[in-house]
Amino acid sequence: MHFFQKILLILVFFKFGYLSNAGAVPESFADLAEELMPSVVNISTTQTVKTSSNPFPFQFPPGSPFEEMFKDYQRPTERKASSLGSGFIIKENGMVITNNHVIAGADDILVKVNSKEYKAKVIGADPYMDIAVLKMETKDKFKTVAFGNSDKARVGDWVVAIGNPFGLGGTVTSGIISARNRDIGMTRYDDFIQTDASINQGNSGGPLFNLKGEVVGINTAIIAPGQSGSIGIGFAIPSNAASKVIDQLVNYGETRRGWLGVRIQEVTKEIAEAVDLKKPEGALVASVGEKSPADKAGIKAGDIIVEFDGKRIDKMRTLPRVVANTKVGKNVKVQIWRNKKLITKDLKLGRLESSEEFKEKKSQQKRTEELEIEKLKITVRDLNKEDISSRNLKITKGVVITEISNASPLNGKLNINDIIIEVKRTPITKSSDLKNVIEKIIKQGDKNLLLSIIDNNNRRRYIGIKLK
Repeated sequence: MHFFQKILLILVFFKFGYLSNAGAVPESFADLAEELMPSVVNISTTQTVKTSSNPFPFQFPPGSPFEEMFKDYQRPTERKASSLGSGFIIKENGMVITNNHVIAGADDILVKVNSKEYKAKVIGADPYMDIAVLKMETKDKFKTVAFGNSDKARVGDWVVAIGNPFGLGGTVTSGIISARNRDIGMTRYDDFIQTDASINQGNSGGPLFNLKGEVVGINTAIIAPGQSGSIGIGFAIPSNAASKVIDQLVNYGETRRGWLGVRIQEVTKEIAEAVDLKKPEGALVASVGEKSPADKAGIKAGDIIVEFDGKRIDKMRTLPRVVANTKVGKNVKVQIWRNKKLITKDLKLGRLESSEEFKEKKSQQKRTEELEIEKLKITVRDLNKEDISSRNLKITKGVVITEISNASPLNGKLNINDIIIEVKRTPITKSSDLKNVIEKIIKQGDKNLLLSIIDNNNRRRYIGIKLK
């Protein structure tokens, strides 16, 4: 055989031998898309937004004395704000999975399957992992999709995303898994699959499929500087983690997460060297809750948890995920590093949602969620990720007006859901900022305010206010 023929034969053998092991690149995703599209749905929500209408065919400039004169003629009105997202059907009776932020605060939810729309109700939602379970109000039967094993998904695997970007209807994109176990700081349980399959606004809650047609992730977040759309960095909740939460929401209408009862911090290189730990790993216990499972087991501040229920804790953020995914009430072994040696502790895991720590935290969140600005006679809350996503905002900081008293100097000038972002050129990033700035201005004897706001139509405006 000729030398070059031998070389060619070797190359061909290598190529086809490699593809047989790695799996050939698909020529088309058409058959897969055709099979899966009927199970992917479009979700639209409506939310009541209170505003005031101007009966005059003109508008006075901000700060004009006529604005104050005619404000009593403005009529309070309500309008419906809408948002779009995606989801997928997991049970033939019309049970749908989507992101919590897609349906949060919605008055009405409509699920569109092909060209037919159905009203839907929320079975359960988990803001911590950003998952919601819906049930379409119908007796119709639907085609379903199943969850795959996300733990088997590898970097470089082909994936297909189907969703509703920009309200265009069912759209298919493909790509690969770019990374695993991504922590982007959204929640304490971050463990995202990263993909370069195009994920845009409206894809939230939609499925990420492997080539077997199994759901390996729920598309949740993107990195899009300047609202520029997909740049090839999208994130999906792994199906294994999601399915555990979904089962709890379906069975109980709420989550039931494991609870250890410790506050933890990262083990740095310096800390590891100080306690003779071979390398920085585990979770350092900063404090232990009184009468918590950890307290009863004898775990103390300063201990480093390196293994929990047989699972290695390679870094601090691994522990909350492992604990949360462990069955409530289970007897587990916890391996800790103390006094330069390993010690094993036995404990019975508690339930996070039943702990006093959780209840107090929820109570504090509820108390601090809305803040009354007494001097302005309004109530506000911090701008959150759900606002940014649902309203397609280009800002990330500010305070949302939730209530305006009839006696407020802002009555008739601002509306519920307007966002205050500046007062006299001072940026307002949270509710306490607004309160402090207003009090400082009043203390200085100044009664004139210039507010910069984002109105309900996402337009930036300046409003002049005179305090009485």
